[in-house]
Amino acid sequence: QVQLVESGGGLVQAGGSLRLSCAASGSIFSINSMGWYRQAPGNQRAFVASIIGGGRTDYADSVKGRFIISRDNAKNTVYLQMNSLKPEDTAVYYCTMRVMTGLRVADYWGQGTQVTVSS
Repeated sequence: QVQLVESGGGLVQAGGSLRLSCAASGSIFSINSMGWYRQAPGNQRAFVASIIGGGRTDYADSVKGRFIISRDNAKNTVYLQMNSLKPEDTAVYYCTMRVMTGLRVADYWGQGTQVTVSS
């Protein structure tokens, strides 16, 4: 079993910054990819950013140049540095990881952390 625990959400004024963290624990052999999604009220969950084992990153157009995703493989942790935050960034942010445990590969999700950006 694998658990993902997020932290770092909160309330911030527009233009401010927040750093989200997501740590995985459990029977982990390796982690192929890590990413962040977000879901605003009334909207579907949407892709924010991802990072694969080789370090290649990908971002949604709406956050390019403002958000930075990084990972610490030794800690099985992914980070999302969010700068120049806007009210439209307000959402519940979820981390996800594609984890190999033994012979099985599966996607796991965190419980979500609320980010609120005030204008």
